[in-house]
Amino acid sequence: MLASPINLLLIGALAGVLLCFGSRARFGRGLALAAILILFVAATFPLRAALLAPLENRYPQPPADLEPPYGIVVLGGAISDPMSAAHGQTIFDEGGERITEAVILAKRFPQARLVYTSGTNSVLGGSSNEAARARDLMVAMGVARDRVTIEDKARNTDENARFTAAIVHPEASQRWLIVTSAFQMPRAMGVFEKAGFHPIAYPVSFYTSGRWVDNLRPTFDPVGNLKTVVLALHEWIGLAAYRASGRIDSLFPGPGDPA
Repeated sequence: MLASPINLLLIGALAGVLLCFGSRARFGRGLALAAILILFVAATFPLRAALLAPLENRYPQPPADLEPPYGIVVLGGAISDPMSAAHGQTIFDEGGERITEAVILAKRFPQARLVYTSGTNSVLGGSSNEAARARDLMVAMGVARDRVTIEDKARNTDENARFTAAIVHPEASQRWLIVTSAFQMPRAMGVFEKAGFHPIAYPVSFYTSGRWVDNLRPTFDPVGNLKTVVLALHEWIGLAAYRASGRIDSLFPGPGDPA
């Protein structure tokens, strides 16, 4: 919570306002003004183009004549577990395309194994039913239940890869499609390669069009702009942290990296 850029800016603005009433009023005014200006820029300017587009454009879509893969791994984040439990139905999060595209792929490649990996990332612990809900939904959409393997313990992208590898035991000759949001694909590909997979990126759930001229147009959506800025900064920080901790072999994994 404290590391979120928007939270830090809000805390900085509040601290600056409070300091205005003490002996460091000049510093407080400067701090508050700087925090507010940065928030204004993030909310009104198309920073998503500079921050999200490089992530989303890193891996292209596979060719239409892609050879059938051995399996398909779908990363969690498609379903809001608390909202689904509260309403008794499957409530998509912003990554709902991960499931819909996975079902399309499962029908396109009927021999491919299908794995859904998702757990809880709560600092308070607990369990998650997202993987089970995803399996039930895919079955309801026409995928045979015995084709879907679930992994429900992973708390982050690194564990998605390692825990899935422990279940399926990937081999060098097997090609696996990795289905996740486009902005997360560089980090996901890095950890799945590290875990012993021969992964093929299948990015979904895009926030940018891929064309810079479109992404640079101002969008009068401050809430949406702030949300995507936070999303992008979280992913760039995640890449840096994963590289520093040795979870991935390059800072910005890409198609040209050695397997």
